[in-house]
Order: sequence, then C-alpha cells, then structure tokens
Amino acid sequence: MNTQIKLRKVALAVGASLSVGMTAPVFAEEAQEIEEVVAVGSRLQGSAAAVIEERKNQAFVADILGAEQLSRTGDSDVASALRRVTGLTLVDGKFIYVRGLGERYSSARLNGAAVPSPDLTRNVIPLDIFPSSIIESLAVQKAYSPSMPAAFGGGNIDIRTKSVPSEFVANIEVGVGQNLNSQDGYTYNRNEKGIPVAVQTAVVRYRGDLSLRGIVERERFENTDTLSAADQALVINKSLVRELPRDIRVQEESLDPNYDIKASIGNSFDEDWLGGTIGVLAAVSYDNDWKYSERMSAVLDQSFEESCTTRLETEEDAVNSCYVTMKDSKVTTQTEKMSGVFNLGYKYEQHNVSYSKIYLEDTEDESELSISQSPNGSTVRTIAATGQAYRNYDFNYEERVLDIDQVVGQHTFMDYMGIGVDWQYTESKAETKIPTNIDYDFIDNYGDDGAYVDSIVTGDDNRILYSYTEMEDNVKSYSGNLTLPLYLENIELTFKAGYDFVDRARVYSTSSFAIHNETNISIPVNTGSDGINDITAYLNDDFVSSNDFLLAFNEPTAPSADDYIAAQKIDAGYFEFDAIFDNTWRLSGGIRYEDFKQVSIGTSSLIFDRITHSTIYSEERILAGTVNEDDFYNALSMTYLGGEKYQIRFGYGETVVRPDLRELVPVSYFDPLTDIRTFGVAGLKSSELQNYDARFEYYMDNGDNFSVGAFFKDITSPIETVLQVGDEDYTATFVNGETGEVYGVEAEWLYDLSGVVSGFFTSGNVTLSDSEVEIDPAKSGNLTNPTKRMTGHSKYVVNLQLNYDSADGQHSSSLVYNVFGERILASGIGGREDAFEQPFHSLDFVYTWYPDFNSQVKFKVQNLLDEEQEVTQSDYIVRQKEAGTSVSLSYKYEF
Repeated sequence: MNTQIKLRKVALAVGASLSVGMTAPVFAEEAQEIEEVVAVGSRLQGSAAAVIEERKNQAFVADILGAEQLSRTGDSDVASALRRVTGLTLVDGKFIYVRGLGERYSSARLNGAAVPSPDLTRNVIPLDIFPSSIIESLAVQKAYSPSMPAAFGGGNIDIRTKSVPSEFVANIEVGVGQNLNSQDGYTYNRNEKGIPVAVQTAVVRYRGDLSLRGIVERERFENTDTLSAADQALVINKSLVRELPRDIRVQEESLDPNYDIKASIGNSFDEDWLGGTIGVLAAVSYDNDWKYSERMSAVLDQSFEESCTTRLETEEDAVNSCYVTMKDSKVTTQTEKMSGVFNLGYKYEQHNVSYSKIYLEDTEDESELSISQSPNGSTVRTIAATGQAYRNYDFNYEERVLDIDQVVGQHTFMDYMGIGVDWQYTESKAETKIPTNIDYDFIDNYGDDGAYVDSIVTGDDNRILYSYTEMEDNVKSYSGNLTLPLYLENIELTFKAGYDFVDRARVYSTSSFAIHNETNISIPVNTGSDGINDITAYLNDDFVSSNDFLLAFNEPTAPSADDYIAAQKIDAGYFEFDAIFDNTWRLSGGIRYEDFKQVSIGTSSLIFDRITHSTIYSEERILAGTVNEDDFYNALSMTYLGGEKYQIRFGYGETVVRPDLRELVPVSYFDPLTDIRTFGVAGLKSSELQNYDARFEYYMDNGDNFSVGAFFKDITSPIETVLQVGDEDYTATFVNGETGEVYGVEAEWLYDLSGVVSGFFTSGNVTLSDSEVEIDPAKSGNLTNPTKRMTGHSKYVVNLQLNYDSADGQHSSSLVYNVFGERILASGIGGREDAFEQPFHSLDFVYTWYPDFNSQVKFKVQNLLDEEQEVTQSDYIVRQKEAGTSVSLSYKYEF
C-alpha cells in the first residue's frame, strides 16, 4: 500500500476515535498502528495529519498538538510546547498568552477537570510543571462552546495525559545537557526546615511582639542586682536570633550538568470473569537543571534628560541621570522536577472506566547577588560619585506539589439509541512552601580606584529579613455529560447536556522576621575582597553576643494583612446541539448557566488576630472580597463543509473573565513576571466578553493543509495592571478599564517540500492583531496613557518550522523559530511610559537519530541566537536578563 494512503487511513482512524473521546484501550490500538508505519513514512507528517483530523471534526475552532509533535520540537514541558500553537506565546517559561491576551484570558484543565494552581500569585496553572513525557495530546479551543467553563477569554487548554496501552510497552530515557552561560555559579548552605520551633512558640507567647518591651510586659521582669528587666528580655531575644539559620555561606563553584531520566511501563490483559480488558500504565521522570544568568533592573527617573545614554556600554554610562536606581544581579537557579503517573483502566464492550494518580513536584532554589546604585535617588550612592553602593544577597527556596486523583468513565448504550455518557470525578491539591527566603542588606565601600574595600551594616531596621510562606489549594471537580445522536433524512443531529461542579478552597500564610541593628551606628561586617562571598555568615554567635541585633516579628496589625483565605464554588449546567445538513452545513451551539461564588479575605496571623481581637472577618471586609454572580452564556457556530477539501467556520460566544483570588485582597506580593511588588484591590469587577471568530481551512490529499482566520473580542471592564512609583522602586496594582477590544488574523500551514528537496517539509503559523483598552481617568490616578494596548498583548506572533525526515526513517531534524511582538508588562504613570517586554527571537535545533526500531538519540540546541530578555520604558532598558544557549543529548530505548 502506498505510504501516503496508509498514513491518511491511520490519521482518519485516530481522528475518529479522538473526536468521540479518547478511551484508553481504543486510542492505544490506533497509536500502535501509527507506530507500525513510522519506519516507512514521515513521522511528523503522519502524527500531524491525525491531530488535524481531530481539529477538522471539531464543531468549534480548535488547535491540537500530538505527542509526536511535542517530541519533534524537543519541548520538555507543556508550557514550552504550547508556544508552537497558532497565536500562543510563552511568558516566564510558565504561562501561555492566547491571541496576545494575558494569562488571565486563558484557562487550563486536566483531562477535562479543574485542578488547582501551585503558583503563589495566580489562579492559572504554571504549565511548566507538566512534563511532556506524560502528555498524549494538547487541545487548545479558541472559540467558546457551552460545554466549557464560562471563564473563557483567549482560549481553553485541555491537557490530556497518556492512557493505558493495548499491549506491553516499556521505555527508558536518559539525557544530559548544559546551559553554556552556566558553567559557574553561586551556591549557598540551604536550610529547608522552615520557621524554628522556638521562634514559633515565642510568637504565640509574646503575642507577636518580640520587642524588649513586649517580652518584659509578658514575663513581668523586674530589675535585679545583676540584670535590668530590659537586659533579661535582651537575653531572650538574642536566644531567638540564634535559632535562625545564619550560616548562609556563598560559594562560587562549577555547576553540575543538567540531567534527566524518564521511564514508563504498561500492559493490558483480558480477564475471564466478564470478558473485559484491564490495562495499567506507570511512568516516572526526574529532571535537574542548573542555570546562571546576569540581570539588570532599573527605575527610570520621571524627569530624565533625553540626551542621557541608553544603557551600560561602559561603567561610566551606567551611572547617569536616567535612573533613580540601578541593580545588577548574578542569579543562580537550580530547578528539580519529579513526576509520577499511574493509570489503571478497565474496558468492557462499549464501557470504559479508568483511574489516574498524577503526582508532580517542582522545586526551585535561587540565589541572587546584587549591587545597586542610586545615581538620581533621594540617597545618592554611586561607586563613582561617593564610593558607596548597596549590596543585597537574596536566597529563595520554593517547593511546589500538585497531587491529583481522577476517575473517568465513558459509556455507550447501543441498545438505547446509542446514548453516550461520560463523567469524571477529580480531587486535587496544590501545595507551595517557601522554607527559605532570606534577604541581606549591606552598604559597600570602595576606594578612589573603584576597588572594593569593605561592607557595613547600617544602624537601622531590616538588616536581615527571614520570610516563610505556605499555601494550600484544594479543588474538587466533577462533571457528567449525556450525548444523544439522531439520524434523520439528510440531517445528523447530536444533543448534549451536562453538569459541571467545582469547589475550591485556598489558605495562604506568610510570616516575616526582621533583624534590626539597634546600635544606631554602622558596623563593619567584612573586610577585603577575598571574603566577599562569606559576607552573609557574619551573624555568628560571637557577633550576636557583642552587638545589639534584635529580632522583630514583622506581622502587620489589623486591618492590614499579609495572609488570606479564599473559597470558590461553581455550579454549572449546559445544553448543546450539533446538526449537519446534507453533509454541507453544520450548525452547533447552546447555552450554559453558571452560578459563581468567590470570596477572598485578607488576614494577619490567625493567632495574632485572636489575641488582638481584630475584626478581620467583618461584613465589610467579606463583601469587599466577594464575587457573587450568575448568568447565561451563549454560543453559536456555523460551518460550511466543502467536501474533503475545505471548511469555512463562523462562531460567536459570550463569556466572562473573573479576578484572581489574590487580586481581590489588599495583600502585597512580588509578581514573578515583573519582579514588582503588587497589591490586590478589593472591588475588582469581572470582565464580560463577546467573542467573534471566522476561519477558512483547506486540506490536500497528501496531508498538506493551511488555514486562515479572523477574530474580534469586545470586552467590558477589562482588568489592567498599572504601575505606581516610589522613591526608588516600582509597585503595581489593578484597575478595571471601561472598555477593551482585541482583533486580528491568524494563518497556519503544513506543506510538503519534497517536490523541491526530498524529505523536507515546513509548518508554522503567524498571528497579526491589535488591541485597545480605555481606562477612566478618575480610576487611573495619574496613568500616563488612559487609552492604550491591553496589558500582555503582542501585535504579532510567529512560529516557523523547517523539518526533515530521511527516506529510510533513521534521521529527522527540525529548525524551530518563535518570536512575539513587544507587549505591555505594566502600564506607566506619572509621565513614565508603559513598560514593554521586547521581542525575543527563539531559534532551536533538534536532531533525532533512530539507529534501530527500539532506539532514539536526540540532540537539541535551544536559543541558538543567544538572545537576551529585555523590558524597556520610554525606549530605555529597565529590565535585562540573560537566557543563554542550551545544549542537550538524550537516549531513549523502547523494549
């Protein structure tokens, strides 16, 4: 049989099975058929044809990525893989922007279920936590349908994990790599124990007041012949200082290579009792990466001179009147990712039930060594002008865990008009802990020749900050769908109805302790450049005994807060229809009713609040953080079916985008995307959207295809991030705009170049769009541009791939390019322009060698252009970060 014909038939079979839901054994059988023809056909073209068939059969506009496509581009996690989809861009390696809209306009589900986010700052799941090795396919639906959650902006992402196989499978993969910028870095003595027990006990005993007066009042000390009451309290306070981790020694050393290992095993067998089939699959993975980068951040002076230099050509250029503050950092990061997946499935005739256990753990350990100068700030400190600069050492260790239990069922009752029933029940928990977050501040002294002399600790507050954070987010999600197919003369009808329930609860708490220099004088803590790395070890027992460095509990008093609790409940039901007339016209649509309740309450430490009897649960505070709304959300899609060759789609949907849990609480946090302290604000409103879509799709006999589409979104009360500027740093908060809109066109293609060069083919996509948001000047404060593009929106997104598959099936390679247009990171105020993240040109190369049917060797180079990430404001760089070029080599063996 001709290879192309074989591939098309396999693609049609897989596409058909996907379109009605991926039952574990059925999908595994079809996947095995693809594997049998892979050796003689184009690997990517075959798998791409299969997922294109699924996209073609969708009633609403959608894009699909299959496992082979993920492998082809060498992307190690879901986040990096999704940037290959039309109109999608990747932010901070974790979050996906759909059609140029920020991450709040996208949502993600796992096998159709809502799951919590282990990210401290967002409801949206950081998609880098899902390794690509456990993924079967990714579906991105860009046009709203009533069977989906109403919280829909740019698109909804469904992450589909691998199901049980139809026969024995097993494989193991090992890999090694290195970021070429990361041969050397800075490590430290990490402490993972969290708050010392003695310190926790003291907070309770002294009601959060660890000052000498607070201890004296609680202990009722009296003066003695040898010690005053204050001296007795001083002994207790210093004993608490000694309980904290203080031996934080920094070491400059060669970093270990990156490495990873993955393995999976599975099988299916028949049981004789009922005559069904039992399948099982287990998969594990471990990934350890080191990365070193040099970064720059600055705050632009509101009254800067246009003639000042742009950026850092020489040391003298760095010290100019453009910036209020400038900070240069050396950042070393170790990331460890572990995953475990266990699937158990049972199939009997047209009934499938499966259980999945998914455990994902992600830890990140980061040390940041920074030198800051204030050339135009209120306190002028520059090496050139005063011989002084700020030194800051920051150490942060974060643990994230996502634990999921899911049961899924699919049933078809052929004796009852072919009614189909599918359901899922999922319980999941996300936990995030930061047992180490230590921040040291110093002043460096430099000689006339600019050489480092020593460092001092100034005689004021917050010389060292210890922060401890914990968050737990629990989600219970269950849903069920009933499908009834009807076949009338010249009409194929499908009716679908379902129920969707989500119950979510989050608890976030943080405790902060500061060590103050109570002497009111500056104290030298290090002399000479040789010991600069050990500067953070100065707080030893002798130093504590000899100096009045006291511990304070930095918990705010009511009504201020730094903790919060939040809950969310969604009850939804929907009805949907799909009608095909004479195989020429297809009309789909329906209505969804959703009852949404959410409350977020800012708190201080619960112990502390009970002691002070503060009214943190007052009715006013509860109402300020409450969203309580119910509404109907409609959708309609019409498709003209031009036979096997082409389709023309039109779609309309009404949806909503709601504030994140944390955005409704007046609690501050550092946004990892901007590194800016961000404050929530009570009273944010949900944004209502009207979505319009149109797309033309053309399919050729050999699997080649292309599509072109247009979209328009009309948004009421869009949520925008705005900057606020202090003396020497930025902060940010949120406001509701009046109106917003985003519109654009997108094109996608897969085209065989064999007629020109044997074995080559190209694929890619381009999105061109624009947006505008209007913010009421009365709400925007001194916002520089009340009318502007939407935060996070890129005017263009480009993905290009040049692929090669050898005729003998032993070699394949891809050159993969991605770039996005500049996008607003945060809106500027006070005359400062908006802060724009600049385009990042990503060029990757992947080569795969198949020495035999069981083996695979892959070589990958990422960021070949060695691009840097930059953020500008008024055309001046205010953020700069090295990305580095990474190389890796892996070997996979399938038994």
